[in-house]
Order: sequence, then structure tokens, then C-alpha cells
Amino acid sequence: MQKLPTLKDPNRELRIFQVRVWVAIGVMVILIFTVIGRLAYLQIIQYGHFTTLSRDNRLKVVPIPPTRGLIYSRDGKILAENRPSFSLEMVPERVHDVASALVDITNLLHLEDSEVERIADEWKRARGFDSVVIKTGLDERQVALFSVNRHRFPGFSIEARLSRYYPRKEQMAHVIGYVGRVNEDEQNVMDKLAYRGVTHIGKVGVEKAREDTLRGIAGYKQIEVNASGRILRVATLSPPVPGHDIYLTLDADLQELATDALGDNKGAIVAIDPGTGEVLVFVSKPSFNPNLFVDGLSKAVYSKLRESSDRPLFNRALQAQYPPGSTIKPMVALAGLEHDVRQAHDEIFCQGWLTLEGADHRYRDWLKRGHGQIDLKRSLAESCDVYYYALARDLGITRLHKSLSKFGLGRATGIDLPGETEGLLPSAEWKRRTRTLPWYPGETLITGIGQGFMLVSPLQLANATAALANRGFRFVPHVVGQIEDPMTKVATEIGIHEGPEVEVEKKSNWEPVIQGMVEVVHGSRGTARGSGVGAAFRFAGKTGTAQLLGIAQDETHNIDDLPKHLRDHAIFIAFAPVEKPEIAVAVVVENGESGSRTAAPIARSILDQYLMNATIVADDNG
Repeated sequence: MQKLPTLKDPNRELRIFQVRVWVAIGVMVILIFTVIGRLAYLQIIQYGHFTTLSRDNRLKVVPIPPTRGLIYSRDGKILAENRPSFSLEMVPERVHDVASALVDITNLLHLEDSEVERIADEWKRARGFDSVVIKTGLDERQVALFSVNRHRFPGFSIEARLSRYYPRKEQMAHVIGYVGRVNEDEQNVMDKLAYRGVTHIGKVGVEKAREDTLRGIAGYKQIEVNASGRILRVATLSPPVPGHDIYLTLDADLQELATDALGDNKGAIVAIDPGTGEVLVFVSKPSFNPNLFVDGLSKAVYSKLRESSDRPLFNRALQAQYPPGSTIKPMVALAGLEHDVRQAHDEIFCQGWLTLEGADHRYRDWLKRGHGQIDLKRSLAESCDVYYYALARDLGITRLHKSLSKFGLGRATGIDLPGETEGLLPSAEWKRRTRTLPWYPGETLITGIGQGFMLVSPLQLANATAALANRGFRFVPHVVGQIEDPMTKVATEIGIHEGPEVEVEKKSNWEPVIQGMVEVVHGSRGTARGSGVGAAFRFAGKTGTAQLLGIAQDETHNIDDLPKHLRDHAIFIAFAPVEKPEIAVAVVVENGESGSRTAAPIARSILDQYLMNATIVADDNG
């Protein structure tokens, strides 16, 4: 059956329509007032806040790194400079997809894995418009390669930078040190504001010790950019303040001569001005090229340096510890005089060996037949071991330790370089504390000739030699001579700091010791008499041999049969002129066998260069 259509109620439908219209109007009114209210809030109430945000979005602060101070030798030769170079840099804020861009640039420039890791790390730590250095020291080919592909890398740019360079390379590496990229550990502890825009920091040597002096103060520029990040103008500019220049106490020509004189040997040379503590020579060999570290070196190259048996990264002058051997005999001789254990004219008989009472062991002299009747001066000239065995025995370890400590042995000198070792000046108390063992009388004897537990650095030995030259007066060694403001050219001298004096009861006790050292090089029986021949000045010296291989009492050996690394170290100390000392030097030649044949000639060449050149200059100046 067909369904009939339902009749509509026009009035009811009109009412429904009117209700819907009024609801729609109400919603629209609410929305309009909401929008008006929001606009009023943003435009009126929050006007100041959003104006600031808008300006900040338009104005960016870009740091300007300061120019690092230069380093010169005492005579004005450049030792560390800043050379212009090109670097590829990225501002992450301007790069749409940093991760993808880094992959592309790595493939383009063939970056090493270590470089990629560094870039990723710096990217994570970058703030605002801080740039991230992708690669430094770009050559012409790399600049051209990037230039033709520049459209692929928005946010990347080639920038002209100043890069640290060390023209003397290996020659000064261990004293100047080097700068390197700031790592994460350093960034976590450094002053963020002071290092804003700075990518390199002093790692070792003077570069590290004087980081605050050399770094300078960072500047900044406030730039206006558009929505796409393009720079429109520089709004404000605060220029950086360059770091201060440093003049070292080192003599560049003398350093070069000393480096060459050491040749292919491993070892160290330190020379000091006894009257000021200024370090004139600071050589450690083998060395390394510090320029390798400035922009980072590959893991393979670093591993090769670090694992080399020659240890080129090891600062022997500052950190190596050697038995001083007979070079401490002048100090032991002075101790004997001071404690009235010996008089200068007293003689003992040397038969080539000495035994302790009640014992059979023979403490042998280097001269098997012995030296016969011998006094203090001859004992130094001929380096008689038996004389110093007996003297050490009569002094005892307590007085011996106290006397030698006055020369600074067993503790750091306080030089203005990081990483100095203290050496070791043994005592009975030290042995009980560190080894829980008693001190034996025989250990006192070998301490008296600089063997056994005793260890010194070449720097300590040179400093002690300077104290001998000064007849007791000591100065703290230092390598920084003056600091100069590059803008005003005003130089500030580094003050001289006196160390504790080697106090003696009788000043006259110095003379027989000094005369004995003079006889070493100028006497007919001196162990280094060959090095004194033809000298235009009188100098004092002392040979030493640091024994590495223990030899049984009745055993003999042929040096030529020993491997090189087991042969004795050759040591020599000297100062000149005797009457008014201007230079004190310590030379250590590892496995050099003989202080007189190997180390002494090196010291003589240094004395000649320094004193004769000074004489010539003085004559030329009238």
C-alpha cells in the first residue's frame, strides 16, 4: 500500500531556522570578540615583549675572535706567529638539514673520520650564529672545488682566518708548546664569554702557561638579517682586543746551535743565566713539529708519535729523570767542608775500591788501579769515586740529604712551564715511607756519587750548577722575559725571583770546590781537559756518567758489545766565566757513554757561542 506524504508545519520550521541563525550569530560574535581580544593582548599588552622578540629575530650577535699574541726570542726573532689561511665554516642556524649537508661536504672534501667526529661535536655545542669550522688550511684546489659547488651548501662559506704557525718547528717545540682545537672537556670548564668565537687554546708549554696573556679579548658584531638569514647590515661593532706579545728569555741562535750539537742523540740541554735565572737554552731531543697539532692530526700520525720508542712528545729537559752521576760531587764536596768532615787539603788513599767495615763487597772506582793519595781538588778533577764513597759514609745520609736539598734537588724549580717533575733525593725516611724498608749504609755510598735512587731533571741540574756558579745565590728559572701590549707597545718586564740561598758557614769553602771544577777542564789530569783546550775564557765543569746496567763485583764488560739503549748516559755541567759567571749549562746525552767525550764538547760549543758572540758585540759597540 502506498505511504501518504507527511504534512509540514511551516511555523515550526521557521522557529527552528531562527534558533539556528541566532546560535550561528552568537558563535560568530564570540569568535570575533576572541580575535579582537587576542589582537588587543598581543598588540597592546604584549607590545614590548614581542617587539624585543622581533628585533632579536632580525638582529644576531656574531662573535669576533681576537688575534693571538706573538712569541719572540730574547733577540726579537719570531717563534710563534699567525699566518693567514682559508677555512671552510658553517653556521648551523642557516643550514636547513645539517646532518645531510655534513655527509655531502665530507664526500666532497674527503674528510677523515676524526674530522667528521669533531665537526659533529662542535655542531652540537654551537650557539646562535656561532660558526663551526669544517676544515682549515684549505689549499687552492680545495677552495676552487668548494666554490664551484657552493650552491649546494647554503650556510657554508670560505673565510679568511689567522692560523698559528711555528717557524722553528722541532727546535722550540718543547718550550713553546702549541695550540690546538678546544675540546669538550676544556669547553666545559672555560669562561664561555671570554672564549666566544675562539676555536683554539694553548695545550702545552708557554702557549698553555700564558694562555690568558696570549688569548686577547673577543669582540662581537650585531648584524641585521632578513627572513632567509641573509645579512643586511652590521648594526653595531665592538672590535676584539689582540693578545699580548711575549718575549722569551731564550737565545734563538744558541738554541739552534745546541740543537744541532746534540745531533741525532736523545737527550736534553738547559742553559741558564746564573745572575737572573733566565733560561737561555731549552733543548729536548728527539722533538716534534708543533704545526701538526694546530688544526688536528690524524689518529695514525698521533699514534706513531705517541708510540715511538724515541718518545718525541716527552719533554726530557723538564720531565725526564736521570741519575746525576758524578756531577753532584762538587755539592757533596761542599757538604764535607761545611760539616768539618773534610778539609780541602786532607788526603785519602784510593786503591781503586772501598769496603764498608765488616763487609766484603767492594765499591769500585771507575779507575781500576786507583788514584793514590788524593785531596778534594784532585778528587773533583779526576772524579775519584772512592773519595766520595768515603765522604758520603762519613757524612751519613741525613746530612748528605740536607746538604744536597739546599741546591734544589728533589723538588721542582718553579719554572714558568707546566708539567715539571720533582726528581728524587732519597733519604732514610723516604725509603721507610715509600718502600717500608730500612736504609742500608751501602746506599749512602752510592748516593755520594749520584747513583742509586737519586734522580734529577736536566733543568734541576742546570739550576744547581747556576747555584754553584753564584757561590750559593739561587734564582727561580724562567722562560718568559717580558710581555708587550701590541697596541701601545708598552712592555712589562717579568721580575726576577730569588730562590732559597745555599747557606754556608764559611764563604771560603766555595773556593776549593770551584777550583776543583776548573781543574776538570783546565788541569792536566782533568776528566774533560780536552774541552778546555784553546778556550778564550776560564770555565768550571764536572763530568758525569749515569750507569744504567748493574755489573757484578768481579764482572767486566765491553761497552761495544752492549746494545745502545743499555749504555751509560753522558752528563756534563759547566759555568763560565769562572770569575763572573754569565751562563751555566747542563748537558745530558742518553746512552752517550762518556761525559768527557760526548757531553763536554757540546757544552763547550755553547759556552763559546754565547760568550764569544757577546764579546764581539761588546767590542763592536766600543
